[in-house]
Amino acid sequence: GIEQYVNEGYVETAAELGDLIEGYLRRIVGPADTVALANAHRAAADGDLDGVIGADERLHAATLPAEFRTSATKGGHKLLELLGETDPGLFDGSGGDGPDAPGGVLAAYADAVESGETPGGYPVALGVVAESAGIDRRTACLVGAYSFTTELLGAAQRLGRFGHTDVQRQLRRLLGVVESVCERYADADIESLASFAPLAETMGMAHERADRRLFMS
Repeated sequence: GIEQYVNEGYVETAAELGDLIEGYLRRIVGPADTVALANAHRAAADGDLDGVIGADERLHAATLPAEFRTSATKGGHKLLELLGETDPGLFDGSGGDGPDAPGGVLAAYADAVESGETPGGYPVALGVVAESAGIDRRTACLVGAYSFTTELLGAAQRLGRFGHTDVQRQLRRLLGVVESVCERYADADIESLASFAPLAETMGMAHERADRRLFMS
């Protein structure tokens, strides 16, 4: 959606870009993606595959633009695929039997994603992967929000409108927002998952049918 903001002239300065990404963090990444990631991490730690799938399905349902859902599921599938290729021991059952065994939830979740039982959204996949790698929940939330921020800033730079210094300046400014968002939502219940960013969603929907598109989302 950020490309559509730029194409339609809503974002022309680096400060406006930073404001926009802050809005994404506070309205979508925090109350939706981070809540799903944190609850998937918690469920994986408890050996609760149903809890992981529940977080996945709830996030998918709360993500309205089709392009946002597609990019999230493609990212989640690719993360699981990459980890399966680089660290197959986590997926081959060597950790034990059942979803409550070490590595069991990750393997079972990957199977559920591959079979189409659950969408496999990136925040949820990241939460399960982080838990299996021994990364604590709050740090996993920081990884998710930080990577989202750097990816959007990188996309904006590749559009040719913003220079490296501008992007780095906005990243420095947004680090505090990333921390505050994660602090607020890392312990939130899955029932609180929601997002309210109607303009961002509208831009995302418009981007799906835009004549000029460098990015899928």
